[in-house]
Amino acid sequence: MVQSEFRGNHVTDFLLLGTVELQSADGTAVDLGPAKQRTVLAALLVDAGRWVTVQTLIDRVWGEDVPAQVRPTLYAHVARIRRILASMAVPVDAGAGGAGAGPQLRRGPAGYLLDVSSGRVDVHRFRHLVDQARGAGGTDAERVVMLREALGLWRGEPLAGLAGAWAERTRYSWHQQRIEAVLAWAEAEFRVGHHVGVIGALASLVAEYPLVEPLTVALMRVLQAAGRGPEALACYTMLQKRLAEELGADPGAEVQQVHQAILRGESAPFASGGMLPPAEAGPSHTVPAQLPLEIRGFVGRQDELTRLDGILTASAQRPTVVVVSGTAGVGKTALAVHWAHRVAEGFPDGQLYVNLRGFDPSGAAVTPDQAEGGFLDALGVPAQRVPVDFQARVGLYRSLLAGRRVLVVLDNARDADQLRPLLPGAPGCLAVATSRSQLSGLVAAEGAHPVSLDLLSPAEARDLLARRLGEHRVTAEPDAVQEIVARCARLPLALAIATARAAANPGFPLSTVAAELRDSHGSLDAFDAGDLTTNARAVFSWSYHALTAPAARLFHLLGLHSGPDLAAPAAAALAGLPLRQTHRLLVELTRAHLLTEHSSGRYTLHDLLHVYAAERVLAVETSPERDRAVERLLTWYLHTADAAYPFLAPQRRRVPLAPLPDSCHPLAFSAYVQALDWCETERLNLVAAVHQAVAAGQPGIAWQLAAVLWGFFYIRGHLYDWLDTTRTALDAARDAHDRTGEAYSLGDVACALTQIHRFDEAIDHYRQVMALGRELGDTYFRYQALASLGYSYRQIGRPDRAVEYCRRALAIHRKLGEAWGREGTILNNLGDAYEQLGRFDEAIDCLEQALPVLRAIGDRWGEGIALNTLGTVHHRLRRHDDAAAYYRRALNTHADIGNRWGQAHALGHLGDVHLAAGDPDAARTNWQQALAILDKVGHPDADEIRGRLRHLQTRRPGPTP
Repeated sequence: MVQSEFRGNHVTDFLLLGTVELQSADGTAVDLGPAKQRTVLAALLVDAGRWVTVQTLIDRVWGEDVPAQVRPTLYAHVARIRRILASMAVPVDAGAGGAGAGPQLRRGPAGYLLDVSSGRVDVHRFRHLVDQARGAGGTDAERVVMLREALGLWRGEPLAGLAGAWAERTRYSWHQQRIEAVLAWAEAEFRVGHHVGVIGALASLVAEYPLVEPLTVALMRVLQAAGRGPEALACYTMLQKRLAEELGADPGAEVQQVHQAILRGESAPFASGGMLPPAEAGPSHTVPAQLPLEIRGFVGRQDELTRLDGILTASAQRPTVVVVSGTAGVGKTALAVHWAHRVAEGFPDGQLYVNLRGFDPSGAAVTPDQAEGGFLDALGVPAQRVPVDFQARVGLYRSLLAGRRVLVVLDNARDADQLRPLLPGAPGCLAVATSRSQLSGLVAAEGAHPVSLDLLSPAEARDLLARRLGEHRVTAEPDAVQEIVARCARLPLALAIATARAAANPGFPLSTVAAELRDSHGSLDAFDAGDLTTNARAVFSWSYHALTAPAARLFHLLGLHSGPDLAAPAAAALAGLPLRQTHRLLVELTRAHLLTEHSSGRYTLHDLLHVYAAERVLAVETSPERDRAVERLLTWYLHTADAAYPFLAPQRRRVPLAPLPDSCHPLAFSAYVQALDWCETERLNLVAAVHQAVAAGQPGIAWQLAAVLWGFFYIRGHLYDWLDTTRTALDAARDAHDRTGEAYSLGDVACALTQIHRFDEAIDHYRQVMALGRELGDTYFRYQALASLGYSYRQIGRPDRAVEYCRRALAIHRKLGEAWGREGTILNNLGDAYEQLGRFDEAIDCLEQALPVLRAIGDRWGEGIALNTLGTVHHRLRRHDDAAAYYRRALNTHADIGNRWGQAHALGHLGDVHLAAGDPDAARTNWQQALAILDKVGHPDADEIRGRLRHLQTRRPGPTP
C-alpha cells in the first residue's frame, strides 16, 4: 500500500481503511473482539448515521453461511459493541448531543443506527475530501491538500482480517475509489508543477494494480514530463506484456495514444478520467492519434510522395480527398501510413484511421455506420450522445471536424459509397483513402485527387531487398536478386514474403531463394490480374511449404476466421492446440511474413494471404475438420463471453449453454474491468462470430453468444452492434424452430430498441416474449417481459400502465419466490411510477421496500436510484430536509461505485431542494458540481443544468415561494 507520500491531520476515531479499529481519546486502540463482532461494527459504520436493517446486517456479516441461531448471535455482538462505545471517553461532536455525549448505537423499527458523525469514520472522511476536491470551485493547490489528506487516511488493506462476500465487494469498491483519488491527486500535483513527486506513488500503485491501465497512463505521463521518456516507454512495454499474457488483449486506445505521443517526442497532456474539473488551460477536445505503426522497410515512391506533398500544400482552404489506388499487395497502405506519419505534425487536432476491409474475403467489410461510430468514440463523444439516425451521426462527425485540422486515413475501401459518409466537410481537414478500385466516381463528383500506385521499379525493388537483407548480400548475388525481383513481379508484399526466410538466416544463399521460386507455380483464382497474381501465388506457396507442418496447418486454418484480427488464445482454440504451442507457431508465421502482429498479441492477415489461406484450407482439410475447427473457435468465443457475463450483468439469469467441452479452454476473469476490456477488444470479432455461427449452421451458438453479450452492449452503448447481433440471433432461432432461443432473442432485441427510445417496437417485442413464456411454461420470460413493459410504459409517460405491469411482475416474483435479482428494480420502477402519478405514500412504501432488497444483493446502482427517487418524492411533498438527506445518501451511494452520472443527478436535485428552501448559493454550488461532471461525461442533461444556473443568475432577489 502507498502511504509515505500522503499525510493527513484530521483525527478519525473509527477506522476501516486498514484493520478495523476504534481509537480512544488518548489515541490507543480499543479491543473490538472477534472477527465477526468487528464485521458487525464495520457493517454499521459504512452506513454511519443511517438505519441498517437486521436482515442487511445478517447478509453483510454471514452471507449465505447463516447459522441456525443467527439473530441471538447478532444481538450479543451488538450488546458488546454498545458496552465498548459506552466505556469510551470519546470527544463530543459539535452539536451532537451535549456535554459528555458519545456515539450511540440505537435500535428501532427500521433496525440499527450507529449515531456518529461521518467525519469521524475514515472512509466517509475520505469520500468527503475527494468530493470536495472534485468540485468545480477551488484551486489545484487546494485540491492537492485535500487529496493528500484523503489518501493519508489509508493504512493498508481495507477491512483487513474480515472475511465474506460483502467485505470482499466493499473492499473492491473502495480500491476503485482509491485508484480514482490517486489519479486525481496525481493530476492536481501535475497541474501545479509537482510531477516529480508523483512518480513514487504511481509506481507503487502500478505494481499493486498491474492491469489497471489508467495508472500506467498517468505514470507514463509524469515520467515523460520529468524527462524520463525511456522509463515511460518501458512502462508501456511491461503493461503490453502483462495484458497479452494474462488476458490475451492489448493496451487500450488511451495508452497507445500516449505511447505514440512519447515516441514522437510530443507532450502527453494529463487526464484523470473525470475526477477533477477541467484545467483552465489545455485542449478543449479529444485529440485522437490512431495511425498504425509504419511498415518496416519502406522504400522508394518518391514521385508519389512529392505529389502528395503538393496536394497538401494546395489544400489549406478546402476539404481535400486523396485516393491512392493500385493492385493488391502493391503497398498502398504502406505509402498512405508512411506519408501520414510524415505530415502528422501539420494536423494538430488529430489523426483518424480505419481499415474498411473492403475486399476482405469473408465479406465482412466495415460499414460506414460502424466506422462513423469508431470515429465519434475516438473524438470523445460518449455513447449516449451518439445520434440514432445515421445521417445525424454523419452531421455530428463533420461538425466535430469543423474548425479543426484532422487527417483521416480510410484504408482498403471497396467503393465510393463506403467512403462518402466518412469524408470531412471542413477546410483544413484531409482524407486519404486507399483502394484497389480507382474510385473514379469520387474523383468526378467530390474532386478527389487520384494517386495511382504501380509496381515498384526494378531499382526500388532491389532497394527493398537491400533494406531487408543488407547491401552486402544483395551486391554479392546480383543475378539471384534480379530473378527474385522478376518472379515476385516487383510486388512489395511478395518480395517481403520471399525474403523473410533469407532475412532470418544470414547464411542462406539468395540463389536458393531464386531456385525455389522458380520451381513454384499456381494461381490465385479469386483474383483476375494475370501474371501478377500467378507470381504472387507462387511466392505464397513457396513460403507456405517452407513452414513446419504445425505452422502450415495453423496458417490455413486462419482462413476460416471471419473477424478482423485474432488473439493468440482464439488461434489456439481454432487449431485445437495448447496456448504455449500456438504462441510458437504464431511467431513462426510472423517471421515468415505470412501473418502480421499489428499490436501485442493480436494478429491479422493481409487479404491476399487470407484468400490463399482459405484456398489452402479447402484443399487440405476435409469438410468435417473445417466444421470442427469453426465450432471450436465459436465455442471458445461463446464460453469466454459467458465468463464475462456475470461481471457485466450479475442480476440476470444465466443463459443456458451446452456443457463446456474438455478441449475448450476459455479465458477466466477476476474483475469487472477485465471482463469489460476483453469484450471491448474483441467486439468486432464477437459480432462477426454471431454471423459466422449462422453461416456455419450453428444457430444455438448464434443466439447464445448474442444473449451473453447483453451486459456488455448495455454498459458500453454499442447500440447498432446490439441490434445487429440480436436480430441476427432472432432470425437464426426462428429458422431453427428454437423457441427458447427465440424468447431470449426477442427480449434482447426489445432491450436494444428501448435504449434507442423506440418504445413502441420494444413493447411489441416484449408482448411476444410474454406469449412465448406462456407457451413454454417458463415463468422467467413472462416475469422479464412484465417488468420491462413496466419500465417502457413509464418512459413514454404512461405511469398508470407502468403500475399495472410492475404489480403483475411483483405478483409473479412473490408467488414463486424466485431470486432473479429483479424485485428491487421493479419496486424502484413502481415507486417512480407512483411518484409520477402523485401517489406519494405508495411511492415511499415501494421504495423503502426496494432498499433492503437491493442492498441484500449488493445492487448499489439500484440503491442509489431508489434513494434519489425517495428524495424526489419528499421534495414534491415540500419536506426539504428529508429530500436533501435522501439526495445526499444517493450521492454517496453513487460515489461508492463510481457512477458519475448518478452523482450528477443527485447533485442537480439537491440544488433544486436548496433553491426551494431559500438557499440559492447552495443551489448554485450543487449545480456547478453537477455541471462539471455532466460536461466531462458528455451527458445531455448538462444543458438543463446550465439553464438552471443562467436562470438563477438572472433571478431578482425576493422572498422564496
